[in-house]
Parts: sequence; C-alpha cells; structure tokens
Amino acid sequence: MLIMPRVRNINDRYEFPLQLDLDRENGKYLSPQADRSVRNLYTLHSVLVHSGGVHGGHYYAYIRPTLSDQWLKFDDERVTKEDMKRAMDEQYGGEEELPQANPGFNNSPFKFTKYSNAYMLVYIRESDKEKIICNVDEKDVAEHLRIRLKKEQEEKEQKRKEKAEAHLYTIIKVARDENLHEQIGKNIFFDLVDHDKVRSFRIQKQVSFALFKEEVAKELGIPVQCQRFWLWAKRQNHTYRPNRPLTPLEEAQSVGHLREVSNKANNAELKLFLEVELGQNSQPIPPPAKTKEEILLFFKLYDPLKEELRYVGRLFVKGTGKPTEILTKLNELAGFAPNEEIELFEEIKFEPNVMCEHVDKKLTFRASQLEDGDIICFQKPLQAGTVKCRYPDVPSFLEYVHNRQVVRFRSLEKPKEDEFSLELSKLHNYDDVVERVASHLNLDDPSKIRLTSHNCYSQQPKPQPIKYRGVEHLSDILAHYNQTSDILYYEVLDIPLPELQGLKTLKVAFHHATKDEVVIHTIRLPKQSTVGDVINDLKTKVELSHKDAELRLLEVFYHKIYKIFPLNEKIENINDQYWTLRAEEIPEEEKDLGPQDRLIHVYHFTKDTSQNQQVQNFGEPFFLVIREGETLAEVKLRIQKKLQVPDEEFSKWKFAFLSLGRPTYLQDSDVVSTRFQRRDVYGAWEQYLGLEHSDTTSKRSYAANQNRHTFEKPVRIYN
Repeated sequence: MLIMPRVRNINDRYEFPLQLDLDRENGKYLSPQADRSVRNLYTLHSVLVHSGGVHGGHYYAYIRPTLSDQWLKFDDERVTKEDMKRAMDEQYGGEEELPQANPGFNNSPFKFTKYSNAYMLVYIRESDKEKIICNVDEKDVAEHLRIRLKKEQEEKEQKRKEKAEAHLYTIIKVARDENLHEQIGKNIFFDLVDHDKVRSFRIQKQVSFALFKEEVAKELGIPVQCQRFWLWAKRQNHTYRPNRPLTPLEEAQSVGHLREVSNKANNAELKLFLEVELGQNSQPIPPPAKTKEEILLFFKLYDPLKEELRYVGRLFVKGTGKPTEILTKLNELAGFAPNEEIELFEEIKFEPNVMCEHVDKKLTFRASQLEDGDIICFQKPLQAGTVKCRYPDVPSFLEYVHNRQVVRFRSLEKPKEDEFSLELSKLHNYDDVVERVASHLNLDDPSKIRLTSHNCYSQQPKPQPIKYRGVEHLSDILAHYNQTSDILYYEVLDIPLPELQGLKTLKVAFHHATKDEVVIHTIRLPKQSTVGDVINDLKTKVELSHKDAELRLLEVFYHKIYKIFPLNEKIENINDQYWTLRAEEIPEEEKDLGPQDRLIHVYHFTKDTSQNQQVQNFGEPFFLVIREGETLAEVKLRIQKKLQVPDEEFSKWKFAFLSLGRPTYLQDSDVVSTRFQRRDVYGAWEQYLGLEHSDTTSKRSYAANQNRHTFEKPVRIYN
C-alpha cells in the first residue's frame, strides 16, 4: 500500500492519476530497498479530502472499497455514491470559475481558489490487491475499536430513544446560589443565571413533584424538607427573574402538569430556582415561611477599582422596610466594615438599552417599586482624590459591558489573517475607532487610517471602503444586513483620507510600444480632472518611444476593447475596479487614415470543447489598420510583425471574421476590408478579426494576465 500525503492547506492545482506505475523509467522513483521482483503498479483506492483554509476545515474521504468504478463518499455518518469526476478531478485544487450569468455579454468570469482538495492519496499495489481487498469479520477488528464502536452505537441508540420518547419527559433546570456565584461577573453580567449551564433533570411527566424533590435530595444532598422552589418569569422588559415560590397545591401535582401551568411557550423545559437556607455549620435547614409582606432580593457587588462585578447573596426584606435597615448585612456579605458607606443601584433592564437607577436608602422598598426577584447592585462610593476609574459606578460599568465589542482587525492586503484585536465600544464614533487603531499601530495621524467593513456572507471585505466620518458608531461599521461582524479591515494611506476622497485614484496599465512589458501606474488626480489630465500625468512617469508620442486610454474588459476615452471626459465616473484601464501610444499608421482605410478590432480566441465549441477570448486585444483591397495574407504579415510571433507558432494560427460571436474562417486570398463596415465610433464592436490559437498562458487572475498574445508579458507595478 502506498500513502501519499499532501502539504496541508496548499491549494495549488495538483493532479494525480488513477494508476501509478513506479516501474517506469527503470524504477527511478522507487527506493533502493524496494522489492523489484514484483510489478510495482499501483491503483488509486481512496482520496482523503480537506475542505477549508489555514485556520480549520473539514475532512471527508472518497473510497472505492473493491476498486470497482463505483466510488463512495464518507462524510461523517453520511455515505453516498459518487462518480469518478467528483472523487478525482474536482479534488485537484487550484482555481474554480463560476458559470457566467450572461454569457452573451462575454463578461469576466468570477474565479476563486478551491478550498476543497485532496489531502492524502492511498494506492494499492496490484500484486497485493487480493490480500488487502478481502472480507473483514468482527474478529479482525481490534478489541479497543470494537469496544469503542459498541459504546458509540449504544450512545446513538440511547439518543434515538430519548428523542422518540421526548414527549413523555420534562427537562427541569434547577438554578441555585452556587450557579449565581459561578456565573455572574464571568460568563454573564446581567440578570442572574444562564439556564443552559445549570443542573438539569429529565423527569417523566406523570411523576409527582414530590418524587422529583426526592431525586434532587439524592443528587444534590439537600433534604426534601429544606427545599423551596421558585418559578421564573419573563418580564415585559425582557428580564428573567424568580417570580414566586411553588404553592403546596402545585407541589402536589405531576411534573408535566406543573410545566404546562408555568410555561406558556409550551416547550419541554421547566425552569426553577432552588432556595436553600443554611443554619449552623452551613447545613441546610427548612426555609422559614414567606409572608406576602416579604420580598426576595438578589445582591451584586461592584468594585470600581478592579472593574469587577460579583454575586454576594440574597435577602428577604420587608416591603415597608428601608435599605438603611440592611446596610450592615450588605457590608457583611461584601466583607466590608459594618458601618462602611455604600451606594445602592437597581438593575432594571439591559435590552435594548441599559437601565440602572440609584436607590434612595431613605425610601421603603415598596416605595422604590421593588418586588420579588429584583436585583440590587451596591458599591463603595469613590472618594475625592481616589485614583481615577474608567467606570466609577455601577451604571457606567454595566453600560460598558453591554456595549463592549472585541474587534479583530485585518490588513486589507491580507484579508484572511487576523492581525490584532481591540476591545472597543459599540457606541464609539468613527473618530474613536480610527484613533484606537492609529494608537495601536503607533501612527501619529489617525486620518491616514481607512477602514473597510466585512461581508458576513462572502467572508470578504466589502467592495467600497468606509468614507471619512461616513458612519456614526462602531455598531454601524460592523453591521451587515441582519448580522453583526467582529472583523474590520484597515489600510494605512500615504495622505489623509479626507484629502484622498477629494481625489480620484486610477490604476492604469501602460503598454510600451516596443518593449515587451506592462507597467501598472497609480494615477491620483482631483475628481474634476479629465482623461487628458491622466495622459499628461502618465507622460511624466513612463518611457515613450519618442518625445512626441501621443497616448490614448482604453477600457478593456474580458479581453475586448470597449471604449477609447475622449480626452475631455471627466475621470470621476471611470470605474477601474472591474474594467482594465490600458494606456498605449497611438501608432503612426492610425493617425492619418485614408478614406478607404479601416480601423478594426483584433482579438485572440480559442474554442472551449467543454461548452459546445463556444468562443472564448483571451490575451490582449488591439487595433489594426486594414487597407482597401488588402488580402488576409498581407494582413497576416503585419500582425506577425506586430506581435513578434515565431514562424513555427504563427503557422498554426487560424484567422476568422467574427460577428455576434460566430466565426467565419478566412482564406489568405480573401480581401479583409470587404468584411468590415465603416464605423466612426469606437465601442464594443460586434464584428472583429479573430486570431484562433491555443491559450498557453498561466491561469492567473485577469488583472495580472493582460498578455500580448500567447506569451505573458512582464508586469511592473508602481504606486
């Protein structure tokens, strides 16, 4: 058996054969220790696939257990039949091209890197096939695997049974003081508990609540007579608090009936708070009777110096009593001196906004509208001269917690990699955000930071960056339709963003008239500038064939010329994001056209056999002057000279007149000018002279692959 691993997460195209002959070329691919007495012909048995990127992904496998033509896909628990193309060709990696939405328009195809490709190949030597491809009995499986598989099967069967019998059971989630101590200030800050992280019981609906209490006593060690359960209630302000204790009548009912009474959402859960009173030696004691006058309050302690919030306990208070009567007890819960001065705040709600109000210690609890389940947060007041705190009181801290947002920042040049993270506030305005980023990057001028939002669906930067002060708050920057992202892209500009926004930046590919190279220049001019201004600026940056050479600016899209820009056209609306801007010298032969001369478009093309011989353009289009009565043979000589194609290669080219995408092949004796009508405007011509030959260029992105013909020109980029 031969196992061939691939470098993980390298997605370049790599093809592999169905059969691998290691005896070829005198066995030079075999190790010196290889057995050369057998035929080293290997057949592909399985393909392990990795789908994903550098930071993670998913593995599955294509296997043909008997080496037949039928492949099977093993994806976790799902096994499906697959064909050979899916198992092999589509796992080669490289780039993939989406079908064009409008093929007739010949718009540029959308290419993306395939993130699903072969990670490991398993080949079986033909001479060993009978030994490897054989029946496997249970005794052939290692014991530890048999035990593990049996356990997994039993767990799976148990889950299936639980799902089938779910309607017969109620899930009871029991929250206790221990949960509040564990969670508040760590996992949660608002309300009292995360019910998904408390002890849960799965109880048959017909079981009496009294039997459930016995189960709690056995599991939690709390005697039945020491248990008092409270129902939770969702309030109109969307908070969730203990509402009232269960009545003796309710505790006499079945679990299922109690769940139906308490839960209007009609789901299978019953949420309870277990109140346990502790006596001497911290042992549970029966809870004292609760009168209507008594209110159960929960208390959180805030430390402004440490910026910490924690749960410290609960108390029953009389509605007619005042907070001044329990200050000593609160100081005891906090570990303060008995007479320590403290401030009290009521945590009222946190959605959509935080509401936390000061509690007047001189008013009664009823007068402050406090009731069962309410939360009081308290703290020492900050004294004058104390170290300055970011959040000096409970309301400001809760406001901070509610709005804080950790944002992952990525350089726009490396949009897949998290570079650093900052803890910000959703209420931060645009200036706050860029100032924090600039500070992290040790950049003096925050206005040179430009931000781009994240598209949650494509997992890419949005096409347009954020304008200077173009959003109000961080929450607006991170919003994408109904989702919120935690990713932002940044770039450091060479000039302040407000100044840059008054300019138009264009990427122009300059094609030298005689040298076989392309130079990409960044042109930055005021938005009201014209194409003539672009050309004048470009002339100061490029090397011309002679000092009086004239330039023109073309719009090229998917290997066709769609426009020659007039010199007086404003550049503000020119789009170079999808269309390529190409600048070139105007050939002398095009400047003084005779009355019978024609200026035609010439494009390279090939036929795609996989798409019914559909014409596919490639390479760099160009203009050509054709004379009256000039034959194809004469035109070919000028084209070969212009493109500098070797005779051996050029002899294989075919020439065709194309109209509406359909080629009519020409003979050397045909007069080319008879095929073309005179036109006084340039545009996306439906008629052009096509050069049919193989496209041997490397499959790189179109923007970097504007080649002269079959050969790729060197590209230099100047910013």
